[in-house]
Amino acid sequence: MAGARGHLTLDRTIASRPVADATDPSAGHVLTVVGVDADGVLDPAVAELVRDAEVLLGGRRHLALVPEVKGQRKVVWPSPLAENLDRLLAEVHGRRVVALASGDPTLSGVGTTLVRALGADAVRIVPAVSSVALARARMGWSAEESVVVTLVGRHEARLLRELAPGRRLLLLTSGSGTPAVVADLLGAAGHGDAPMTVLGELGGQDESRVTRPAREWLAVPAAEVPPLHVLAVEVPVAGPWRSAWTAGLPDDAFEHDGQLTRRDLRASALARLSPAPGQHLWDVGAGAGSVGIEWMRAHPTCRTTSVEAHPERAARISRNAARLGVPDLRVVEGRAPAALAGLTPPDAVFLGGGATRPGVLDACLDALREGGRLVVHGVTLETEALLADAYRTHGGELTRLAVETTAPVGTFTGWTPARTVTQWSLTR
Repeated sequence: MAGARGHLTLDRTIASRPVADATDPSAGHVLTVVGVDADGVLDPAVAELVRDAEVLLGGRRHLALVPEVKGQRKVVWPSPLAENLDRLLAEVHGRRVVALASGDPTLSGVGTTLVRALGADAVRIVPAVSSVALARARMGWSAEESVVVTLVGRHEARLLRELAPGRRLLLLTSGSGTPAVVADLLGAAGHGDAPMTVLGELGGQDESRVTRPAREWLAVPAAEVPPLHVLAVEVPVAGPWRSAWTAGLPDDAFEHDGQLTRRDLRASALARLSPAPGQHLWDVGAGAGSVGIEWMRAHPTCRTTSVEAHPERAARISRNAARLGVPDLRVVEGRAPAALAGLTPPDAVFLGGGATRPGVLDACLDALREGGRLVVHGVTLETEALLADAYRTHGGELTRLAVETTAPVGTFTGWTPARTVTQWSLTR
């Protein structure tokens, strides 16, 4: 989404640093990315930069906003961009290149893609006001009281992780059909009454705002939704909640066939696995996927690869992950240790079953980098002996976990013990 015309003075201040240098190879810049307002109006200094470009990159809508300049070549982003970007950048290398983007190019935008491809020193960013800033202004929501979730090119179920009492969500969307998809997800989660506001064409002449309960958006045709919009969702304070980001969701939050790391054991394992932003977990012998799912729920940038040999369980993991707001969890169907070959190295490994299978424990240990964490659970004497030997060899922490829960005993209540679990944990 684009910015607002009212902030052109700020853009002028940004551009007052010698913008011509942004496309000068001697300055180290390969190209400049310019944020464009919804109405296409550019600050004079930025407009001069755009006019002076030999090559102008952008989407069809952005390129159509810019008047024709003799000798200037306009190039529409190729599709798919990721597979064709290197070729395109090679074609325009050495020329004065400007790329057009909506609002803030680093907010789920092409600016971030170009920085990743070329490096921060090679890309100059000249932003306009972002769609998020405009949406907060229109809704009267502060930055501290709202969260931004991008659904651009992402699975919409990502928003489910953010559901919590009174939570305010700003959803960056990629099409007119998104409100109906979001409404369906909210309804399935028990929040069909949540107010949803479509903020269309923010900062443009055709800016619009429509608020309805989530369930009513199911009946709104996509043709009646502005293609360019931000979706604001205010989650009710009352409702069903599975929103905890600390370890230990209820067992019934997961679909399973009995192969599930139970709540108290899961919380203990995750405490030792220590999820951290951007880190990657291997969940080996994943069963229902509960440990890997809760790892990803700890922070939006946490990643999990779940390895599961049984096809039905592998499919179940994907369903659980989507329903609990982490649809990007990767499932590898296969048996360790062979299935571990070629996987992105982990920061932590959970081995919930199959530790006695030849080569599995060694493969998990070998995969750990310095600072990596390993947690292994076992319920059999054979696994316990293996873990005791690993503890003697490598150190770490060896723990036995016995959990008892209450259950009816006739007309009374008594304790029912679960199977005792031996837990070995290690930090490399």
